[in-house]
Amino acid sequence: METKNNASFSGWAAAGGVPEILVVEDNHLDAELTLQALRDGGFAQHVGHVKDGEEALELIFEPKSLPTLPKLILLDLNLGKMAGLHVLRRLKSDERTKGIPVVVLSASKMAIEVIESYKLGVNSYVMKPADGKKFTEVVGMLGRYWLTINESPRL
Repeated sequence: METKNNASFSGWAAAGGVPEILVVEDNHLDAELTLQALRDGGFAQHVGHVKDGEEALELIFEPKSLPTLPKLILLDLNLGKMAGLHVLRRLKSDERTKGIPVVVLSASKMAIEVIESYKLGVNSYVMKPADGKKFTEVVGMLGRYWLTINESPRL
């Protein structure tokens, strides 16, 4: 299975590929660093990427998009088209998706965004390290924790 960098998951899902980790990130550099960190951590075959919140919600809620839901969503808040907080609100308000762990990966240090994220049900809020090496380490740790250490409910 190949990591996709666009929201064209229909062919991917039809081929039997299902993202266990969905990266929702519109910044090209941050997306590439995140995907590389997950590949380096051994999760390459489990990663999908969309560039905005609308694509993420369409992928998750379109009945024919994916046979199963992701096990983890890494969500940027500062997205084009639809803000990350809106995506989070939608995910955590739906019975089908509220159990999916959502980790906000953000460069924003605004306390209001952290507070609002937790009020909406985010599972973790992580600041994006400015240093590329540290960023890669943090993303790798997130993948390992949420997919191999954490015990998630079976959705």
